[in-house]
Amino acid sequence: MKNRVCPLCDSASMATVFAVEDYKESNFTEFAFASRKFPEYMHYRLNLCSRCDVIYASYVPSQEWLINAYEKAEFDSAEEAYFAARTYADFMRFIIPRIPNLQGALDIGTGNGAFLEELLRLGFTKIQGIEPSLAPAKAAKDNIRPLILEKPFQAADFNSESFSLVTCFQTIEHLPEPLTFVKDIHRILKKEGAVFFVFHNHRSVSAKMLGLKSPIFDIEHLQLFSRDSMQLLLHESGFVDVEIRVVYNKYPLRYWIKLMPMPLTVKKKLLILIDAMGIGRVPIIMPAGNLAGIGFKK
Repeated sequence: MKNRVCPLCDSASMATVFAVEDYKESNFTEFAFASRKFPEYMHYRLNLCSRCDVIYASYVPSQEWLINAYEKAEFDSAEEAYFAARTYADFMRFIIPRIPNLQGALDIGTGNGAFLEELLRLGFTKIQGIEPSLAPAKAAKDNIRPLILEKPFQAADFNSESFSLVTCFQTIEHLPEPLTFVKDIHRILKKEGAVFFVFHNHRSVSAKMLGLKSPIFDIEHLQLFSRDSMQLLLHESGFVDVEIRVVYNKYPLRYWIKLMPMPLTVKKKLLILIDAMGIGRVPIIMPAGNLAGIGFKK
């Protein structure tokens, strides 16, 4: 474990304690660092930077420990991944008319490659996915698996101005150095290329209502952004024409129940009941407190 300051302004002088640490490593399971899991309501000590409006973990594991944890994480959310990919693909109507061409797209934290399928459908070529967890990459469809690089993102693996589009969905919260990461994305984008994030908004209505029982306060998340802090992050990294848009997520009813703050035993019984009733997979659309951040390279 090591101490950490604000990942945007590199300072601790403007920070106040948002929440004391609340976790036990003995409670970590094979899904602790998996996507779309049952919420465990564990988190590191969290500070709020009043200068940047970022909530960040101020005491975190080493990068080597995190890489190992993600590599071994399990995966059981393929259905939800495809629902999310279709939701995010709808935002491409704002992006495609402005990027130089459809040659070169990189999806970081691609999971089972669900969004890579959407990129192919939209006509993109020279597509690449990055996924550090072995289980979701192995769950990819046969035609998608060769497009996935099974390792953490490393900027040195890519030449400057290689991609027209870089996407990263609900992954930037997991990275120890988000500012360096976004600057690296800026370097590998072509001129007029776009970056497209989806991120958890710690200022959302749901986060305020649920407090620390919101699933966004999680042991995986090293920082959480707001509308203002994402704009700051993108501008500081060199992006222009930044847009922040509300995401209306569409997931099966059973996934929404999975996120609800109730005892796990009760939740599992409710899931069994709605599946028996035949309504567990009914899709429900709602704003879950996520935002899309889009920026362009000059």
